[in-house]
Amino acid sequence: MRTQLFFASTLYGAATLAAAVDADHFGPADQRLLLVSNNAANPETSAALDTMPGFERLRSRFDRVLSWNETIRPFHPGGWSPRGDDAPLWERYLRMLWGLGDGPEDEVTLVLESIQVEPALAVARLFPDAPIEVYADGLMSYGPTRNKLDPLVGTRARRLLHLDLVPGLTPLLLSEFGVRPEVVPTEAFRAVLAEVAQDVPPSVTAAPRGAALLLGQYLSALEILSPEEEEQLHLRMLRGAAARGHREVVFKPHPVAPVRWSRALEKEAGELGVTLTVLDSPVLAEALYERLRPALVVGCFSTALLTASAFYGLPVARTGTELLLERVAPYQNSNRVPVTLVDALLPDLDDEAAGADAAVPSGRELTGLVRAVGFCMQPQIYPELRPEVERYLASHLSPATRRYFKRRRLTALALPGAVPRQFAFVPRNRTVRRVARRARALKRAALG
Repeated sequence: MRTQLFFASTLYGAATLAAAVDADHFGPADQRLLLVSNNAANPETSAALDTMPGFERLRSRFDRVLSWNETIRPFHPGGWSPRGDDAPLWERYLRMLWGLGDGPEDEVTLVLESIQVEPALAVARLFPDAPIEVYADGLMSYGPTRNKLDPLVGTRARRLLHLDLVPGLTPLLLSEFGVRPEVVPTEAFRAVLAEVAQDVPPSVTAAPRGAALLLGQYLSALEILSPEEEEQLHLRMLRGAAARGHREVVFKPHPVAPVRWSRALEKEAGELGVTLTVLDSPVLAEALYERLRPALVVGCFSTALLTASAFYGLPVARTGTELLLERVAPYQNSNRVPVTLVDALLPDLDDEAAGADAAVPSGRELTGLVRAVGFCMQPQIYPELRPEVERYLASHLSPATRRYFKRRRLTALALPGAVPRQFAFVPRNRTVRRVARRARALKRAALG
C-alpha cells in the first residue's frame, strides 16, 4: 500500500495542499490522508481546522481526515515529541490506527509544514524511513531554516512546495540540504480559494464590497508588541485608511484577539465618520478578496498582504513594520524575513505620495537583501553565503537598507557595516577581541 500523509494546521495550508493535489504535484497513491492539528494555546476553545467554514470544499481531495490532537491526547501538539526509544512503538501504533499497513512494501510519504518545529517534526520522527516533502504556507519559506535540523530528518526532504508570493525570489528554507523549491501554480490556488469562499459565514456576505480591509494580527501573543501597542497599531490602520478617503472599512481581527480591540476601533471609526464592519467569524482573508474585492488591504506583515497584491492585484499598504524591525527579537526570530519582505515590497500606508499602486521592487532585486538577512540570522547553517553577503553589504548598505540589519549583529559576525570604517579592523583583530573578553570577565567578577 502506498500512502500519502498530508499534515496541516491552518486552512491556508490545507488550501495550499489542495491546490498542489489539483495541479498533480504528487504521484499516484492508494490513499491520501489529511492529518489536521490545532496548535492554538488552548485547542479546546479554538475552532479546529476541519470545522472552519470552507473546509468541506477541500475534503474531497483526501480519502480520510485524521486528528493529531485526538491521536496524542492529552499532550499538546506544540510541546510533544516522542522519546527516541518510544518512536518504533508509536510508528507501529499509528500504522495500525490509521490503516497504513505494517509490511516492508507499505510505503508512507509525508507532506509536512514547518518541519523544523513541533508538531510536524514529531510526525517526521515517528516515520523514520518515510521520504518527506515540505510545503510552505507563508512568507517564512523565503527565510532560513529556523533551527539546525537533524540530518536524519533534513536529508529525507526531497522538495519544497511553495506559493509564488514574491515572483523571482527563491526560498532559502532547507537549501542547506539541497532541497529543490517547486512553485504551486497560482491558478490552482486561486481556484481552490474560490471554492472556499462559497461557504463564508453570513457576516461576510453582509459586509460592504469595495471597502478598505484591515488585517489584524495577534503580535502581543508572540510578545513582539504589548497589547496596548497592538491596539494602537490597529487604530493607526483605521486612521490611515480614513486619511486616504475610505469611508467604509472592514476589520478582520485575529480569531483569538481581545474583543476590546474591536470596541476601540468602533469608537475611533465613529469619531472619524467611518462606517466600520467587524467580522465576528474566523475566515480566510483570501475568501474576503474573492467575495468583497476590497479597494485597499492594510496590514502589518501578514502573508495575506502578498496574496492580495500578487494573486488578486489588489492595492495594498503596510503599517508598523518599522517598529517591528526593531522589536522582533532575537535577530534569529523567524518573523524577521516576513517583516523585511513586506517592508521592502509594499508602500507605507502613511506615505500618500507612494500611493497604493506604487511600483515595488522585484523578487530578483530583493535576492541579495534576503540572503544577507538570512545569513545574519543563521550563519552556522549557511556559512557558504558569507562571501556573497560581505559583497552585498559592502556595496548596498545605505540608510534605506540599514534598518534590516542590527549593528550589534554585524559586529558579532565581523561583517561590513558593523563599525565606522576607521575601526573596521577591530572585529577581526584577535588581540583586541582578547582584551575585550578579559575586560568583560573582570567586570563580571567585580559585580559578582
